[in-house]
Amino acid sequence: QVQLVESGGDLVQPGGSLRLSCTASEPILGYYAIGWFRQAPGKEQEVVSCISNNDGGTYYADSVKGRFSMSFDNAKNKVYLQMNNLEPRDTAVYYCATGSPCSRLFLKRYDFWGQGTQVTVSS
Repeated sequence: QVQLVESGGDLVQPGGSLRLSCTASEPILGYYAIGWFRQAPGKEQEVVSCISNNDGGTYYADSVKGRFSMSFDNAKNKVYLQMNNLEPRDTAVYYCATGSPCSRLFLKRYDFWGQGTQVTVSS
């Protein structure tokens, strides 16, 4: 069973940036697609990004396209979510999750996920 641990969440002002990290207990890329989803109180869960295990391509929800970007460090079993130009509507608990392929992950069909990290965007 893959264990995922998220970190990097914080309180940030609108327009600010954060980088979230997700550390996996074993090598991920090449075996699983991995991405991020978020859950805000009273709102529907939303998958925001995914890196494909097939071609390494990255995919984003329209709500974050152009502002968020994923990257990975295979040697450290880490994936990152760089979030720029943050808005109050980005406030949520962010989780990293595996699920292959990315199309399945975007359908919220996760294999493994972590405990989440809180991101709050507020002035």
